Amino acid sequence: MTPAGAPGPDDEPPLWRPKRHDESSVFVPQNLLREARRQRRLPDVRVPEVCLLDPDGDIVAGLVGSGRARLHPGWACYHTTLHTFDLGGREVGVVGRAVGAPFAVLVAEQLAASGCGLIVSMTSAGQIGHGRPPYYVVIDRAWRDEGTSLHYRPPSEWSRLPPRLAGRLSPAHVFDGLSQRVVLGSTWTTDAPYRETSSAIAAAEAVGIVAVEMEAAALYAFAEARDTDVVCLAHVTNTMAVHGDDFDKGEDDGVGSSLRVVQAVVERVLPTTA
Repeated sequence: MTPAGAPGPDDEPPLWRPKRHDESSVFVPQNLLREARRQRRLPDVRVPEVCLLDPDGDIVAGLVGSGRARLHPGWACYHTTLHTFDLGGREVGVVGRAVGAPFAVLVAEQLAASGCGLIVSMTSAGQIGHGRPPYYVVIDRAWRDEGTSLHYRPPSEWSRLPPRLAGRLSPAHVFDGLSQRVVLGSTWTTDAPYRETSSAIAAAEAVGIVAVEMEAAALYAFAEARDTDVVCLAHVTNTMAVHGDDFDKGEDDGVGSSLRVVQAVVERVLPTTA
């Protein structure tokens, strides 16, 4: 086996070579945030305890459009904007458009370094099984068909919802009373959405996967490596557009229904982050 950092065979991508997961990184989010604050003359203000990743950006757009969202005064990320809003009497931060595993984890690292204790991701997803969209999935494990997670955790088939949170998020008791359909299930995290081939979909179905998305495996690997609370949710909105009449999230692009699911998660999980 080729040692980490050493040249490998010509046909072996660096991603496949062993990583030293216990070795500290030279480049850390705290330093980037420090320099961004200096350059932009931003105050050193903690972010809310709970923050939401919104890869599609529809939740952020809905909150801003309705006047419910405010810009955070100290968010020092070079690539994104952080808004805050009220969710059930609690201030929550939200970052939009952080699509895909590398971008989602980049933002998650910076949120954790800025004081966030619970990160919730609400991504849209394509149906693999489990009925007609739209519906929601609490992702209990994610198939690691992406590269970011390999930099955080050794190779394995799955990344998983942190065990300390899993018992609190059984849909049978967390989501009673919601009009939205919510299931607990496994997803396939891919870096290449336009390479969802028939054989790849069949392989996902064979291991019980219900949806395909782009962030969860990496976010859960980050959560394990950094001992951070992360919950990944998927809003299953489409059947990969193979039949038409697809990608409908419901009323107001699903903003209200998605926030109700997020609120149910936060109210159940937060005692573990206090």
